[in-house]
Amino acid sequence: METNQAASLLAALAQETRLSVFRLLVEQGPAGLPAGRIAERLEISPATLSFHLKELTNAGLTQSRQDGRFVIYSANFPAMDGLLRFLTDNCCAGSSCEVSDAACKTAAT
Repeated sequence: METNQAASLLAALAQETRLSVFRLLVEQGPAGLPAGRIAERLEISPATLSFHLKELTNAGLTQSRQDGRFVIYSANFPAMDGLLRFLTDNCCAGSSCEVSDAACKTAAT
């Protein structure tokens, strides 16, 4: 992942409502949720949700599919995984990320 792409994904998440929507979709897994259920669960208006889903989708963090009359939104897990890999690529000076904070600080010195 390039730095500009990571910055775009982080910018999309750097807003409280969008972060809440994305976290809810991550919790739901690949099945996702219909837009109306997202609005109900987060107690936001459909118009506001539509705006934020558009921003998340344009950034590549969510995807949608038609299911009859409903539009189902889900997290784009490969994009999320790519962002996490980008953020942790050089974690702990190349050591395993499963080490403790103290070991990580020791490895960095």
